[in-house]
Amino acid sequence: MEIFTVDILSIDLFTNDLLSPLMTMVLIVLAGFTSFLTSALGAGGGLLLLVVMASILPMSLVIPVHGIVQLGSNANRMLFTFKHVDKHLLGYFCFGALFGAIASTFIVTQVPLELMKFAVAGFVLYLLWGKMPTINETSTTWSVLVGVITTFLSMFIGASGPLVGSCLHVKDYGKLRFTATFSSCMTFQHTLKAFVFGAVGFSFWQWLPLTLAMIISGAFGTWLGLKVLNKIPAANFKVIFRVVLTLLSLQLAWQGIESNW
Repeated sequence: MEIFTVDILSIDLFTNDLLSPLMTMVLIVLAGFTSFLTSALGAGGGLLLLVVMASILPMSLVIPVHGIVQLGSNANRMLFTFKHVDKHLLGYFCFGALFGAIASTFIVTQVPLELMKFAVAGFVLYLLWGKMPTINETSTTWSVLVGVITTFLSMFIGASGPLVGSCLHVKDYGKLRFTATFSSCMTFQHTLKAFVFGAVGFSFWQWLPLTLAMIISGAFGTWLGLKVLNKIPAANFKVIFRVVLTLLSLQLAWQGIESNW
């Protein structure tokens, strides 16, 4: 049973056959395309990027690399909208997130990688077809708990954004305030993720060229998506998008099953 270990985490992009030049370009273009989808349709790009990466890369690489790419994406939005942030909620969320990150360090290196594939696939399928729980809680304690729980889970499922977003929706923010607060929370959470995986041995410097290229591609995709916002027939496209993402998630789950045979 393959476990998250420092040896696996220290793979060098330039000295192994893990990624061919073609696959590297596919990931860079995919980062731009998924950012385009998020900007043009409102959501979903990050989940698609996560599932595709999990299908072609070891899980020991997927969560930290995906996290850094999402960090760049959210940080850009945060910088442009920071004056609209609900700083009261952000402070409590960050306080809780610190505890969630610390708790994750005790078990993140012990999780079997095939279970992480099941976790990602199951989580994405639930987001696509399940019903998100109704949340009416807005207390300070709840804001701290959201930080704790979602940050802890993000170390294993990668894309906790939908959970954070559903918790922020109860605040009834305007669009700009929601975007600013959500992006700030996710920026802090992904920063903590980088620290956690760095602490357990992931060599971010060796993957910096790829992550930077994916962040730049994502920035271009975001710009292009905003240009065509409301010009895409989103209703029909979202049905196709959901089906494609479902099939990819089922394929990822099958990879987890095969790894146990």
